[in-house]
Amino acid sequence: MASSNVKEVTAICARNKNDPTRLMDILIEVQGRHGGVSDAAIDAIAASIGIPRVDVDGTVSFYSFFSKEQKARTVIRVCNDIVDRLNGMDLVAQAFSEELGIGFGETTPDGSITLEYTPCIGMSDQAPAALVNSEVVTYLSSDRAREVVRTIRATGDPRRLVHRLGDGNNAHPLVKSGVHNNVRRKGDVIFADYTANAGLEKALSMSPVEVISEIKTARLRGRGGAGFPAGMKWEFTRASPGSPKYIICNADEGEPGTFKDRVLLTELPDRIFEGMTIAGYAVGADRGILYLRGEYAYLHPFLLDVLAVRRSRGLLGQDIAGRKGVDFDIRIQLGAGAYICGEETSLISSCEGLRGDPKNRPPFPAARGYLGKPTAVNNVETYCAACRVLDKGAGWFAATGAKDSTGTKLLSISGDCQGPGVYEVPFGVTVQDMLKMVGAEDARAVQIGGPSGQIVSPREYDRRITYDELATGGSVIVFGPERDVLSVVHAFVEFFCDESCGYCTPCRAGNVLLKGYIDKVRAGTAIKADLDAMKEVAETVKFTSRCGLGQTSPNIVLTSLERFNEEYRSRLKEATDGLLPSFNLEAELTQAAALAGHGEQGEAHE
Repeated sequence: MASSNVKEVTAICARNKNDPTRLMDILIEVQGRHGGVSDAAIDAIAASIGIPRVDVDGTVSFYSFFSKEQKARTVIRVCNDIVDRLNGMDLVAQAFSEELGIGFGETTPDGSITLEYTPCIGMSDQAPAALVNSEVVTYLSSDRAREVVRTIRATGDPRRLVHRLGDGNNAHPLVKSGVHNNVRRKGDVIFADYTANAGLEKALSMSPVEVISEIKTARLRGRGGAGFPAGMKWEFTRASPGSPKYIICNADEGEPGTFKDRVLLTELPDRIFEGMTIAGYAVGADRGILYLRGEYAYLHPFLLDVLAVRRSRGLLGQDIAGRKGVDFDIRIQLGAGAYICGEETSLISSCEGLRGDPKNRPPFPAARGYLGKPTAVNNVETYCAACRVLDKGAGWFAATGAKDSTGTKLLSISGDCQGPGVYEVPFGVTVQDMLKMVGAEDARAVQIGGPSGQIVSPREYDRRITYDELATGGSVIVFGPERDVLSVVHAFVEFFCDESCGYCTPCRAGNVLLKGYIDKVRAGTAIKADLDAMKEVAETVKFTSRCGLGQTSPNIVLTSLERFNEEYRSRLKEATDGLLPSFNLEAELTQAAALAGHGEQGEAHE
């Protein structure tokens, strides 16, 4: 790296106050400006912010959007999740590769374009999709892929790929995106009419303890999937010793098939920030962080503007809404492509400028979270719901939904259905009614909760979507009658192999073992004992992994073994010659002969 570039890296660090907790922001800017974070840049960053070089290097290597090797000015990332595959991603990928004349993971000879795969980018309702730098390109076809390449070659500007703006704030001057919201059904809570800041005004007329009591009485549970009672989390955070306290909004919806938070960030950002402010008042926090996944970077300037407007109106900063001593402000932390950062302790690590490694629990974030201080972490949808609870009252909210799952739930529905998009439904809706709503009554299987959730067979379509029956953070993927269930299982297990942070052995090695068993079953070389072993491995990974990723990654194997057992058994091959079906005698003899110097080459010397 030239000395001028080192000076630029040093200047980037200075603009971030040489703050080690802002390492992510520093790396994002360096990567964007130079196409990579070189060893020289790592040295300069480490020296500027005063942390060991190995820590900077480790953070660079952890996130998929960072690279020590220089990438091109334009990086095309083709989404390869299961929904994109269902919609023809393979043909789109082939078109990109042919038009560019390179394979995936390669850069064109002139250094102008790099081609990569990436996991779910939150566009499953308009797949196949890709990211071109931070520009989102949806509804791709082979012809459109070739057009994308030609436009980039001609202009070098990904913004020229947007020919028609999407609906709502997708057309905002600070967004200018072709993304569509695809809100198919509006309910009585999230997408209902709402007077801006009504919830905050009522919260400020109450004591913090009364605000928490209202949230608890409403029985509002976290909308991220785990369903922990929001009021209890706020109460624990408020009661924990230590200051300052923090509020974090988890906007890292990386679960394949989830995209409803994308719509909330686009259309209801004021509501999100209002909910965070209510939570800050309730727990005694004066600082908040919205963790925005790197795939949604196209929304970053727009969200910063929304925050600036709220500050100008006295809704953020000091003495909020004229209330003396009530201070709260919010910053946005961009991620850089790491599924595991959707797990709250990994997300906190990332906010601190570290690798997104999960933290040991206990202590829980409510006691020891961001920078070791009490921290309440909730999902985007949870904060929106909290505004409605304060506005309309706990009784009103609790009257909707089911007994232990009150209110409504936003579902991101994609796959083999007539109406992919966002649906707001009351908790307690059955799978059958949901499928009728989206035009998929002939579904062979439904994945509830994304890859980490559970797969449901037609025999169970009378089951209800609640936290205690079929829990989901929002992802619902429908698979039609022609789909191969084991191909779905394979895709999800492969996803977890790629996304495991590798910290603990059960998750790092166990998911690879599970993939190996699935490969054997699909190849027709597995026996019944393999299914028993696969189940044992899955249960071991589930109960011994360190964080939520490993604890939930085996769910697809366990639930598919239970509910689609015939799919596995129909592909088993029992031994008829005394050998294991997976043992290829001819291949082993050929390899042995080669090692011994026999075979064709050996015979030529005789």
